[in-house]
Amino acid sequence: MKSSKPIRIREVFAAKSPVLAKYIPGFVYRWLNNILHLDEVNAFLKKYGHLEGIEFVDKVVEEFNVHEFVHNLENIPESGRYIIASNHPLGGFDGMLLMKNIDARLGSFKFLSNDILLNIPQLKPVFVPVNKHGGHAREAAKKLAECYNSDDQILIFPSGLASRKIKGQIMDLEWKKHFISKSIKHKRDIIPVFISGRNSNRFYRIAKFRKFFKIKWNLEMFFLPDETMKHKNTDVHLYFGKPIPYTTFDHTKTHQEWAEWVKQKVYKLKESSDSVN
Repeated sequence: MKSSKPIRIREVFAAKSPVLAKYIPGFVYRWLNNILHLDEVNAFLKKYGHLEGIEFVDKVVEEFNVHEFVHNLENIPESGRYIIASNHPLGGFDGMLLMKNIDARLGSFKFLSNDILLNIPQLKPVFVPVNKHGGHAREAAKKLAECYNSDDQILIFPSGLASRKIKGQIMDLEWKKHFISKSIKHKRDIIPVFISGRNSNRFYRIAKFRKFFKIKWNLEMFFLPDETMKHKNTDVHLYFGKPIPYTTFDHTKTHQEWAEWVKQKVYKLKESSDSVN
């Protein structure tokens, strides 16, 4: 049973940097508590903090009351070992919906995640770290290898970051080649997925501001909890494509070029589905 201990922002800062925590004014903590929606998060954890993995995910989706529209789920075979690669428009809740649908169709899975999401205890059983550094790098690499060698489905957002507004369009940044290399090495076909949706204009403005001033710290990511709460009671569409055989990725393109090729196929899934319907 997982702990449902409430998250207190002052305690989080004190644990990370006790000296800094003493000098942060109370109004800053109150603002952080609001922007991170900690009262809502703690209320949810009080009800469901004892759950973990897909059971916890299902409750999150249920509480958000999202109107979910799933297209072409029949494209996913009922058995096999796959890498499921998707765009990342929402920065969090899209992952919940992806996990829910893949679990229902194919069963056991692992989601390749950044370190931040690993701090959610209830999701640790289904998350695998992908960007560990320093002394933890070897351990993370071992877990990743075990993951790909298992029969679990592998879920990944190849961009690693939530989509940004690029020339007026909501688009992922560059897709990393990791999933192509692993597809070939472990002989896993890739299932492309397109998820509809967007964050607020504020999110994209902050991202643009950060880029303009060359700020390395991901400021906009700090607002993702607030963005996530805005997705309650909204419509989200998921479009599943047919598996792409790992043998497709030959030497006619580099792994990075193949990653871009798959990304383009993902963004065409909605268009293809609409034309059929």
